[in-house]
Amino acid sequence: MITPIGIEGDYIETKKTHLFFDVKGLHHPNDRKICFIRFYPHENGDRLKAGLKYKKIYDLDKRYSFLKTYFPNHLFFSPELDMELQCVKNEEIEKIYSPRTYFISLYNKKVLSKNEKISKSLCKLFINEGKIPKNLIGITGSQMIGLNKQNSDIDLIIYGTQISLNFQKNLKKIYNSPNKCRMYSKKDYETHYNWRVGGSGIPYETFFKTESRKLHQGKYEDRDFFIRYIKSPEDWKGNYYDYNFKNLGRISIKAEITDSTNSIFTPCSYKIKAIKILKSIISREKLPLKRIHEINSYRGRFCEQAVTNEIVTVIGKLEQVQYKEEQEYYRILLSDQRCDKMIVLT
Repeated sequence: MITPIGIEGDYIETKKTHLFFDVKGLHHPNDRKICFIRFYPHENGDRLKAGLKYKKIYDLDKRYSFLKTYFPNHLFFSPELDMELQCVKNEEIEKIYSPRTYFISLYNKKVLSKNEKISKSLCKLFINEGKIPKNLIGITGSQMIGLNKQNSDIDLIIYGTQISLNFQKNLKKIYNSPNKCRMYSKKDYETHYNWRVGGSGIPYETFFKTESRKLHQGKYEDRDFFIRYIKSPEDWKGNYYDYNFKNLGRISIKAEITDSTNSIFTPCSYKIKAIKILKSIISREKLPLKRIHEINSYRGRFCEQAVTNEIVTVIGKLEQVQYKEEQEYYRILLSDQRCDKMIVLT
């Protein structure tokens, strides 16, 4: 399987300014990559690379504010997606960092730091026990670009549709086997609660109900790790210009999950049967309930959020989707850390 460079999980370093962006999604315009600022040089930064100190930005609103103030050239409005996005134009790219390439270099490296040893050991465990080909696993995040701290998380990418689905099943066996890999404890969930919920007001009990069954996150040698799954290129339906999305505003609905197979991937998606519109600025007469087919998100917090046959309340952005000449349909996009929610009812 040949996976292109410049997709979800890859990082981009810019020329001259040496900003670091994390790439989002699988489809991109011809002249630029959709990616979001993550690290920037700053004299008071707490990370060091090539003689420069760096600071990290995580909050999405702060990322937009930072670029609007200092680097507005990295913002653009996408008519296809009907939203303002962050980007790096092709001619401004100094280097694209690939998780796959980084892992292979780490695998063959003789002298390793403590972080590198732990990351390599975890990957080897997943390769051997999870039946992952060595060329279909990668390490992304701050470690890949040399801006990690001593206690930084291990961010993993696994490539391939069927490889990912099979590995997800094998993960249960790995967690239950005698090794250094484990799921989060109740104390871990309590520690992660404020950060993961992000001011959304979701009660801890509701958070714990769904979070405690997710397999894509855990601990290895007491180090947090997170896994993202990327589908095989042949399963990337169409290209960037085949889609047209129209933002129709905020909506809240009650729905049944009819297929959660793709809930592990980034972007994640759920097939749904919409049951009832709870709140919307669009009149119910103009919004055909039966044509709201999907819930989608590029945010890892919504992966494995619900399973087939569960009933959920969903709050997010309603979008009209047109793919080529097919009949249009509607989806709910979850992207706002504070406002968007997907809560399992039964």
